[in-house]
Amino acid sequence: MQNEAQKKQSTAWAVVVVLAIAVAMLGFLFFQQRAELTDQEAVIMEKVNEVSATRTKLDSLSTALNMKIAEVEKLGGDVEELNKVKAQLEADKVALSRSKKVETGKYLAKIKEYETYLTEKDTEIARLREENQLLASSNDSLNTQVGSLRSEREVLVQRQTELSDSVMTYTAQNKELSEKVNRAAALKAQNLKVLAVNSRGKAKDNDAYKAKRVDKLKLVFDLPENPLTRQETKDIYVRVLDPEGAVISDDATGSGEFEINGQETKFTSRESVAYLNNNQKVEMVYDNSSQLRPGKYSVELYAEGYRIGGGNFVIR
Repeated sequence: MQNEAQKKQSTAWAVVVVLAIAVAMLGFLFFQQRAELTDQEAVIMEKVNEVSATRTKLDSLSTALNMKIAEVEKLGGDVEELNKVKAQLEADKVALSRSKKVETGKYLAKIKEYETYLTEKDTEIARLREENQLLASSNDSLNTQVGSLRSEREVLVQRQTELSDSVMTYTAQNKELSEKVNRAAALKAQNLKVLAVNSRGKAKDNDAYKAKRVDKLKLVFDLPENPLTRQETKDIYVRVLDPEGAVISDDATGSGEFEINGQETKFTSRESVAYLNNNQKVEMVYDNSSQLRPGKYSVELYAEGYRIGGGNFVIR
């Protein structure tokens, strides 16, 4: 009985020992697996951090690249190559987000290339800034010159205006003086008498004439001396105006039109007279083709565009 009890006790201790060993092994395996999981978690976190850092760098490069593009455009440079690099960078960002394998090393190499490219672009941008500054300085200089030229032009225009005004004033004064000289040099008809000539050629000098006895009108007047008047042949025009003021004219007897004060007007008769500048007496005869109506008639004499004398007569 005692031996069986000892056997049972030995067996129990053996089970306990085996269980203890099993528990120890399980504990060892548990802690070992836990350590391995911890290491894996650390590796995973490291990879996650690497991916995140890579993505952050790519985003930063994208922002920097956008700024470079904007600045180059502002400076007037060519952004075609920058836009191509930007498109490639955006493609790398998309590829990184979709990649199932963690290949940060490949992207880190690309990041180095992008950084080198941006550094090179900084040099180009600095050159563009310098060129723009030179252009701005040149533009300021040109603006100053243009402003100076405008001022000079304004002065010249003012002087030209003043000169034009002076020329216009001189021209007007010269015209006025010429007009005065021409008026002073114009013929003067004095002591005009209107004589009635009948069909027998007899002339009468009265204040009034009977219409039936006036076949011709004979004008007698003096041309006084005038040192300003040239000695040459002068055309003297006669206008006979009836009591209503109408000009008596007949083309068959030599009537026509001439210009007075820029306007065409009729004349009764015309005769060319050689001006001798010796207070000469002039006689002009007009053949009256129709009987004159009773009333007061006016006679006007013109030469070289000016009225040189006049008078009147009456038909009873």
